[in-house]
Amino acid sequence: MKAINKEILKLAIPSILANITVPIVGMVDIAVAGHLDTQAATMIGGIAIGTMLFDLLYWNFGFLRVGTGGLTAQAFGRGDRKECARIFTRAVGIAMACAFALIAIQWIFVKAAFLVVDCTPEVQELASRYFFIRIWAAPATLSLMAFKGWFIGMQDSVSPMITDLVVNGMNVLMSFVLALGVGAIGYEGMGFAGIAAGTVVAQYSGLLTAVLLLLLKYRKNTVSTLCRADLKDVFKGSETRRFFVMNTDLFVRSLCFIAIYIGFTVISARYGDLLLAVSSIMMKLLMIFSYFTDGFAYAGEAMTGKYIGAKDGVMLRQTVKWTFVWSMGIAVIFMGIYQFAGVPLLRMMTSDPTVVEASKEYLPWLLLMPVIGCAAFTWDGIYIGATASKAIRNSMLWAVVGFAGVWFAGTLFLNRFVQPIHLLMAAYFAHLLARTVYLSVRYRKTVLV
Repeated sequence: MKAINKEILKLAIPSILANITVPIVGMVDIAVAGHLDTQAATMIGGIAIGTMLFDLLYWNFGFLRVGTGGLTAQAFGRGDRKECARIFTRAVGIAMACAFALIAIQWIFVKAAFLVVDCTPEVQELASRYFFIRIWAAPATLSLMAFKGWFIGMQDSVSPMITDLVVNGMNVLMSFVLALGVGAIGYEGMGFAGIAAGTVVAQYSGLLTAVLLLLLKYRKNTVSTLCRADLKDVFKGSETRRFFVMNTDLFVRSLCFIAIYIGFTVISARYGDLLLAVSSIMMKLLMIFSYFTDGFAYAGEAMTGKYIGAKDGVMLRQTVKWTFVWSMGIAVIFMGIYQFAGVPLLRMMTSDPTVVEASKEYLPWLLLMPVIGCAAFTWDGIYIGATASKAIRNSMLWAVVGFAGVWFAGTLFLNRFVQPIHLLMAAYFAHLLARTVYLSVRYRKTVLV
């Protein structure tokens, strides 16, 4: 028992330390935008819509991390280092090809997106400016997805932690410097555009870091197992077919995530810049919890894949049990944080008193996030490690049904009595509940070996 908890913490703690910086980056981006101009709500809305456009793109490629992590963990469990190297090469190759395709269609994508996204002209102009700068980070961003999944599959959470800390630290630093300037040296900054430029610099800094870590830690015992002939055949064979079949399911999963998270932003944008800013801040605060519990989900993913690859059913069951115990502990802690620090967190996000006051009404929703979100996020990690892509896909299809069903039912029957953002929050939690119920029911038939 002590050994498995030690292994879980060894994998989870570095991931949590890295994940802590993720919401900080989002908060800093919003905070910088909120302090650039007196029109704080419009600036925050520009960041929210601009970020949403990238979510719309990048969530389609979530399989680069998810699929790579599960397959690598199972190959690691079998002791097949050569297959680990093949999986990495395949994932990075696909990532780079996809990135250049995204750069090629950037203008068409933005024009098509704003045929659907309803926001004010001011927010649209800012979001477009943000997008056309940040898109040049696509090769680094997609490659880092593959790197992170592969490192986790190799039971190595320290390397992605270092990479994430570099990315997020540089993002915070460069967003401040490029947007607000440095008075001591006479640099006045780029204004709003500097937030996007800071992200580009940060992503390539992270990619360089990941490459260096790969060469330092895995060049001799893993990368060197491949020869030139192996590289020619990296996209052939049964394992490659498995990779693409699995990723088809994960692609559908990504589309479902997009439908929910982009739907959340698009719907809130219809109610004006103030409510768009409020909903964006609430989502950032809600996701703080997920970045902590995801650390244990990553540990569950790595260990589940390893023990399935090693065909060790006893350790697999112990992994699932103790991963949930640790995740539930995080949930309890965050219920206290949301209860007593809700208003200070709002004030960290913006100095605009109108936005802060409007957001206070929705603070009780934060308390539901640890209760409902814990199991959903933890199950995701376990199923990813098991490469149970069909179950993951189906859970997200039901999640879309839950989100859409609650939203439309609420707007039909409760819109006269309940504010729209309350209905939107209820729909969001319905999708988490649907994921939890489906994956809990399927566990014994799908994951256990």
